[in-house]
Amino acid sequence: MSPDRARAHADDLIAFVAGSPTPYHAVASAAARLEAAGFTRVEERDAWNGTPGGRYLLRGGAIIAWYVPDNAGPATPFRVVGAHTDSPNLRVKPRPDSGGHGWRQVAVEIYGGPLNNSWLDRDLGLAGRLVTRDGAHHLVNVDRPLLRVPQLAIHLDRSVNEGLALDRQRHLQPIWGLGEPREGDLIGFLAGEAGLAAADVVGWDLMTHDVQPPAYLGRDEELLAAARLDNQVSVHAGVTALAAVAASGAELAYIPVLAAFDHEETGSQTDTGADGPLLGTVLDRSVYARGGGFDERARALSATVCLSSDTGHAVHPNYAERHDPGHHPVPNGGPILKVNVNQRYATDGQGRGLFVAACERAGVPWQSFVSNNATACGTTIGPITAARHGITTIDVGIAILSMHSTRELCGAQDPSLLARAITAFLQG
Repeated sequence: MSPDRARAHADDLIAFVAGSPTPYHAVASAAARLEAAGFTRVEERDAWNGTPGGRYLLRGGAIIAWYVPDNAGPATPFRVVGAHTDSPNLRVKPRPDSGGHGWRQVAVEIYGGPLNNSWLDRDLGLAGRLVTRDGAHHLVNVDRPLLRVPQLAIHLDRSVNEGLALDRQRHLQPIWGLGEPREGDLIGFLAGEAGLAAADVVGWDLMTHDVQPPAYLGRDEELLAAARLDNQVSVHAGVTALAAVAASGAELAYIPVLAAFDHEETGSQTDTGADGPLLGTVLDRSVYARGGGFDERARALSATVCLSSDTGHAVHPNYAERHDPGHHPVPNGGPILKVNVNQRYATDGQGRGLFVAACERAGVPWQSFVSNNATACGTTIGPITAARHGITTIDVGIAILSMHSTRELCGAQDPSLLARAITAFLQG
């Protein structure tokens, strides 16, 4: 692979992550890139047509996009790349203005499973969406140092280096100023940032983010450090691949689809999560819009394949014993094929063959990942997608360190390798 090509892709990923501090911003970033590639937005409440071309829809922090080639018929199957837009973080409570002892604080709730200590002593911004009385959603992003979760000095806890214990309620509430808390201060401030009247804001979904920008790391800059690699690296790769397939003008045997869901980190059981009806509804409506019925839908889904793309664990040099001794994925070794016989990942032998063939067509190396038998295995949207829609699903991703930290680490070449593999998969 050309180093320049990999670097250009990584540079573009950096811009995507930097502009996407929340799921709502991530889908807006994805939509802008798809619009530039000729895709048009559709609304769920409108009638759809089945004419060729690229389309996408937005719902909250989720985006579904698909490209109908000229040769598609009612029973043409789909090739789906699935990902998620959310990452663990600290999210603002309904009554955010809190504090005491001369400090003003923001009341937060812990979202997902973050490495709690990674949020200490970092300069944090605040972003998300504000909802006004007319039901409109407004993005807001304070991408500068606004909040901080201060750690207790070692002089007041001499045993801290023998084990840090954080109370999730008491110890992770960020400060944002001095004085007594006043109800309405935070939302009033954010309304001003978004150019809104505070009295018009009646709802919000707000979350913290580390304002340190992504950066290359290492003597040869072969590593990339950034927030939210889990799993914006896959969202970005999916958008890049879908746009490339659509621009190729090639005759396709499948309809390529990108499904980037919200709430994977909390179980996916929401209207914008992978365990909701969103993807199935889009696939069904696509079939019906092209003149198909129940039979064509069943035929299309029987040959549909989903590539569930999420980050996985690179071998950790300081904790190698935590990994399976025969499976040590390394950065810049190419995408990882994730396997778990208890179906925490959905990959089976058939799926393995499909992914390997895609990597070979793309000229991309690949690696295998399996958990140590003594360690509980995580999961993804893969098994949910396979069970909910009855489609063959393969779990893949790139290998990273510091998963669920405020700042994760991957190989600088791997995002491009993943995008190339996904492109070959969508092309069939």
